[in-house]
Amino acid sequence: MAVRSIDLRVIVGLGNPGPKYTETRHNAGFWFIEEVARRYAATFRPENKFHGEVAKISLEDKDIWLLKPDTFMNRSGLAVRSLLSFYRITAEQLLVAHDEIDLPPGTAKLKTGGGHGGHNGLRDIISQLGTKDFHRLRIGVGHPGSKDQVVDYVLHNASRDDRILIDRDIDDAVSVMPELASGALEQAMQKLHSK
Repeated sequence: MAVRSIDLRVIVGLGNPGPKYTETRHNAGFWFIEEVARRYAATFRPENKFHGEVAKISLEDKDIWLLKPDTFMNRSGLAVRSLLSFYRITAEQLLVAHDEIDLPPGTAKLKTGGGHGGHNGLRDIISQLGTKDFHRLRIGVGHPGSKDQVVDYVLHNASRDDRILIDRDIDDAVSVMPELASGALEQAMQKLHSK
C-alpha cells in the first residue's frame, strides 16, 4: 500500500456559532479547533472575508490556518472556499474536523475523501469546493438509534460521560498534529486509530 502523505495548510472545525450551540454535539469540530489553538497559543479573530474566525499556528516549521466558520453548519462551504481561494490553497491541503454520528464517543478517525454521510457541513463544503478529496477528522458523538432523531440529537448537549470521552478523543487527535503537519498522514492515522 502506498504511504499517504498530506501537505496540511488549513484546518477547519465545523460547528454552529453562538452560545445556544456551544455545548451541542454538532460543535465537536469547534471543540477540536479551539483545543488546537489553545495548545499552540493561537488566538482566533473575526475575519469577515472568510465568513468566520481565523487563527494561525506554526508547527513543524509550517504555518497552518485554523478556521471556525460563523455561517452556521449548512453554509460552512462558503467560509472554507473563501479562505482556500484567497490563499490559493487546494482541497488536498485541507483537514475538516466534524462530529460523526456513525462513530461512538471515544472514537476519532482520520480519513481522506468520501461522501458527506448526511452531514450538512460536509455536504456544503463538497458542493462549494466541487470535490470530495479533502481530509477529515471524524469525532465520534454516537447515534440516537433512529435517523428521525438525528437532528435533535446533534443539536443537544452530550451527556457528561460522553463529553469526557469526546474530550479524550480531541486530546488524542491534537496529539497527532505534529505528524499531520510534517506530512506523515499514514503515521498520524496509525497513532490515532490505535488509541
